[in-house]
Order: sequence, then C-alpha cells, then structure tokens
Amino acid sequence: MSLKYDIIIIGAGPAGMTAALNCLRAGKSVLVLESDTFGGQIALSPRVENFPSYKQTAGAEIMDKLYEQIVDWGADIELENAKSAVKTGKKFVVTTDYATYECTSLILATGCKHRHIGVAREEELTGKGVSYCALCDGAFYKDEDVAVIGDANTALQYALLLSGYCKSVHICALFDRLFADKALVDLVKARDNVDITYEIELKEFLGTDELSGLRFENTKTHTEHFVDCKCAFICVGQIPQNAPFKELVNLDDKGYVIADESCVTSCDGVFAAGDCRTKKIRQLTTAAADGTVAAYAACAYVDKINAEK
Repeated sequence: MSLKYDIIIIGAGPAGMTAALNCLRAGKSVLVLESDTFGGQIALSPRVENFPSYKQTAGAEIMDKLYEQIVDWGADIELENAKSAVKTGKKFVVTTDYATYECTSLILATGCKHRHIGVAREEELTGKGVSYCALCDGAFYKDEDVAVIGDANTALQYALLLSGYCKSVHICALFDRLFADKALVDLVKARDNVDITYEIELKEFLGTDELSGLRFENTKTHTEHFVDCKCAFICVGQIPQNAPFKELVNLDDKGYVIADESCVTSCDGVFAAGDCRTKKIRQLTTAAADGTVAAYAACAYVDKINAEK
C-alpha cells in the first residue's frame, strides 16, 4: 500500500529542502526523497562567502541547519532513489528502489552534477584547488594564477570573470579551437592576462595537500605541457539528474526541465526548482529562491485540487 502525501519533493539540496520548509509551514504533509547526499553539491564546498548573512561558512553547515529545520517541522525524509513518477488522474505515483508513494503535487529538485574530467586525485583536491564554479570560488584566488579547463561558453565566461581579479588565467582546450560564441571568444582574446593553449589533455593534478599546477600532454606531439596555478576550474559540462522524469515533463536538449522563474513545468501539478531546471544562474541563493517559488505554487495546486473534491 502506498504512503500518501500532499507534496513529494525529489532532491534534498538547497532547492528541495527550502521547498520542503515552505510547504511544511503551509501545513502540508511532505516527503523528501534523496538518492545521494543530503545538501546537494554545495554541501561539498568547504568555504561559502556569497550567501547572505554569512561572512564565511562551510556549505555543509548551512545544509545541516536546513536539514534540522525541516525535520523539526515534521518532514518525512527517505534516502531512496526515485526511479519514476507518473500522473494517475489527479494523483502522482512515485516509485523508488524501495517503495511506492502517492502525492497531489510533485516538486523536482534533482539538481545536476558537474561532469568530472576523470583524472586521478580530482575528488581529493576538490575544494583544495580544484573547483567547478568560478562564481562560487573565483574570488578566493584574487591575484593568483588560475586555469580554466574547457572550450565552450561556460569556460570562457569563467575566464572573463576570473581575468578581472586574478593575476593570470590559462584556458586549456582539448581541441584545436574554441566552441563558444564569437563574441565571447573575441572578448577573451582581448584580455592581456588570459592565454589559450590548444590540443592539450590533462594528465595529472600536481601538489600535495593543495593544487600547485597541472600536467598536460599535447594530443598531437605527445609532449608534456605544464601550467602553474593555484586553482583549476573544470568546465566540461553538467549532467542534470532528470532522466527518470523525461516522460512526465518536457526536457530541453541538454536534459534540463523546461521551466522559467515560475518553476511551472509542462505537467500540471509538477514544479521544478534549482539547478535541474532551465536557467542562467545556478547558485545557492537562486536554488533557495526556486524552492520558495515552487513550494508556494505546489501548495496552491494542492489547495485547488482539494477544493474540487
């Protein structure tokens, strides 16, 4: 027999848990499903300085407090992988690897994962000179030499941002050209403190406790190429975690749920919040904002369905 809730939230990152908090405060019964780590990617960040009211804190500390908050408000939380969600009449049925649940409204806050480059010690040095977000971590490397690994729009946007306060920015591209908008390419090439090296493949992160440099291999000559840097920003794409819901809501060609600032999806009663939806800025504050918007929309939907009974 399925357990029934007003709202099920898939994902326990900042968007999902913020959504849960607001739904609970509105008097709704809430189940939060998380397949991996409570807190999402931000929980892995050892230093956060761009969240209002905190001069500096760890991402895990913010997420731990939010987790405790929703538990105190009565959220049911399960560490289960949501394998599918289907709409049946005016209800949604969510199937996990352990159970089946029913709800009136569904919030997708599945997030996305940064695509890793797959070189040894990558995870070990994450937060110690390996980063996936210049918006989050770039300011920590003011007046330092940094590298950007990637060749598309995000990599060049990061390079432009970093060039404003870093001593030098080294763009390391795997192929013989950049796959970014011409306007971005022109802007990057005009920056005196930005250089681009083509046709190099990362082979090794250098440094003991913290990153000190990178060792590459030229893909044509097979000669070694070294870059001294305090931080390497890896920009080789993100992987949204929306595949189980592709039959429920519309996804774009990259796999993100198509939803604007209203968090409304193509399926009535389903809302998308945080990094999993189509958006330009993916940060802790924008995820929390989405969670609030999606929560109020989901609560209004539940009230509407209940009024029709």
